[in-house]
Amino acid sequence: MSDMLKQERRRTALYGWMLLSPALVLLTTFAFAPTVATLWQSLFSAGTRRRPPAFVGLDNYTDLIADPVFWRVLGNNLLYAGITVPASIVIALGMALWANANIPARAFVRVAYFTPTMLPMIAAANLWLFFYTPGIGPFAFLGLGSVNWLGQPDTALWAVIVVAIWKEAGFFMIFYLAALQTIPPDLKEAALIEGAGRWTYTRRVVLPLLMPTTLFVLVNALINSVRLIDQLFILTKGGPDNASKLVLYWIWELAFSYFDAPRAAAMTMLVLLVLCAIAVVQFTLIDRRAHYR
Repeated sequence: MSDMLKQERRRTALYGWMLLSPALVLLTTFAFAPTVATLWQSLFSAGTRRRPPAFVGLDNYTDLIADPVFWRVLGNNLLYAGITVPASIVIALGMALWANANIPARAFVRVAYFTPTMLPMIAAANLWLFFYTPGIGPFAFLGLGSVNWLGQPDTALWAVIVVAIWKEAGFFMIFYLAALQTIPPDLKEAALIEGAGRWTYTRRVVLPLLMPTTLFVLVNALINSVRLIDQLFILTKGGPDNASKLVLYWIWELAFSYFDAPRAAAMTMLVLLVLCAIAVVQFTLIDRRAHYR
């Protein structure tokens, strides 16, 4: 009897490893192995033909912390994330509530909200580059045509933030709209019978039921806030005077413009550590308030 039980356990374990093996191979190939390689590279100096890379330990990390550009880029990214993440989520939720209501031309409203998401980022950035062009863009008809939005340190980052919110809100709206359509209509009828108004029903019923979707959207919004690079190539290239330079663009610049791959690897590891810490906070604090049933 014990031998049969052992064989059953082995068979169950084998089935489990067979189910996990595709994801494990993909994660090892595209996540775990590159992370270990990046960590190892960050511990060496940038080599040349005459001078091979040498082990320097944590010197690349200390050099980054001592670099004033690091703190400027970090401040830019914190401001960018602090504005785009909550603004995109709130606007997406508002658009989803509006698109889910019984309004005329509801299908047209949904398509209009989702249209910015369907545009490639390069095309969207070129479109907004025309909008921001002084004198000839649409803002000139509003009396704002003389402002060089992308060429001034005080406005460049804010101009990039506006483009990011415009691009991401429609994408997040799709998730909220799908979640709203899964809420049973009986809940709304019961709330109306109890005398609850629209705001009370939204605050006490809809928003708690949308917490799993909000957690998912929040994780994606935070990831997007540190991986923006393509529209910076078109709009500002991180300028003027590093005013709109963000983390991923600076990592690319370190690796491919300054040919300092070890410092870029060190910066990448710092970003990964920050993202891991944020993920732990999200799934320990926010996940407790999520209603999955």
